[in-house]
Amino acid sequence: MTERKKTMNEIKRVEVDEFWADSTIIEAGDFVFVGYCMGNEGKSIEEQIDGAFTTLEERLAKVGLGLDSVVKMDCLFKDINDLNYLADVIRKRFNGKYPTRKAFTSDFIREGIRFQIDAIAYKPKK
Repeated sequence: MTERKKTMNEIKRVEVDEFWADSTIIEAGDFVFVGYCMGNEGKSIEEQIDGAFTTLEERLAKVGLGLDSVVKMDCLFKDINDLNYLADVIRKRFNGKYPTRKAFTSDFIREGIRFQIDAIAYKPKK
């Protein structure tokens, strides 16, 4: 088996949350899956969107990546009308290297949460 095939078959759980029984960062093949990115809970929607991207950036850094590696995002909103704030934050944080994305609503577990991101990043193996 070639080294590439061995790498493709490995799944690396980088950050595991035993309480919630999930992995918030998983490397699988050439992709990194990052979940449950939130920040600035209870603050304004702009602060929560920015905080979620900070959390995403911190998690990507754990596997040697930056926001420019993100190829897909799912953006969850408590109120879909808050989607109007997303583009400005993305422009500021991604410097023109925008991922594909979709937005939808969710009833969050806690009242102060208004925004969350799940993302897929590309990390080509050497």
